[in-house]
Order: sequence, then C-alpha cells, then structure tokens
Amino acid sequence: MNKFYFTVILSILSFTSIAETRDENEIVWADKEDPVMVSAIKEARSTLNGFLDRYVSNIPNVADYKLKVMIEDANGVEHFWVQPFRPAKNGGFEGILANEPRIVKSVKYGEIVSFNKDMITDWGYVENGKQYGSYTICALFQSMPKDQVEYYRKNHGFQC
Repeated sequence: MNKFYFTVILSILSFTSIAETRDENEIVWADKEDPVMVSAIKEARSTLNGFLDRYVSNIPNVADYKLKVMIEDANGVEHFWVQPFRPAKNGGFEGILANEPRIVKSVKYGEIVSFNKDMITDWGYVENGKQYGSYTICALFQSMPKDQVEYYRKNHGFQC
C-alpha cells in the first residue's frame, strides 16, 4: 500500500473571497507516519463525539458541518471531505463526497458514500465566520508556504 496519505485541503466551504482566488481542491501529500498528521487525526478522533453532539444540537450561527473520511481501495488511500452528512440507519454515516478523487477509483465526486466512525479522520464546522476543527488542515499549515496559510486563514477563518 502507498506509504503516503493523499489529503485534500478544501473543497466545499460556504464563503470565499472574490479578491483572491486559488484552486481550493488543492492536494497535499503527507507521510502516513508523519507525527504531526498522526497527532492531528488522533486529536480529531478524540473530540469527534463532542462534534457529533454539537451537530445534532442545531446551534444558531453554526453551519457547514463536515467530516473527513479515509477511503481505501486497490489504488491507494485518500481522505475526502463529506458534506453534508447524516447518521445512517445501520449505525454509521452517509453523505456527499465533496472532493474529486485523484487516487481512489471506487468513489466519485458528488456520490453518496457510506462510512463508519473508524473511517473518520477529521471534522469541522463554521461558527460566526470562523472555522473550527479541521485538525488535519491545521497540521498541514505547519509545512505549507506562509502565503498559502494566510490565504486560508483570511478567506476561511481557520482557528488554528
């Protein structure tokens, strides 16, 4: 199996700047044993239940709930944002794949995918214009060019 995680930075977010543009379906490779990424996924998973509680609470001024899901097939491993999502009858989840696959061929952009909690590697939401969660993106910020990080902070309100 490929030794790298393929991580998609951003896809469907509800607000963008007209003045600045960039390909928001950017891809970033991270070694699956990278301690910063491993820690980010561990943190996201350890706080997932709190996020899911918030999701079902219908809190005013909170929107754009999303989950990052790891999907693997014979071609490799890829992490996708799924938005919107909802609990499924089987105890797992289902939602719309919000990124264009580049490695995994078993799913397609816009397709409804089913997944379980063990496949979730991150989560996020927007509250009053500020992006919370998104631990894997915050981890990627540590090795991204400063101007790229500032773009995402300015245009998407990341709080990391």
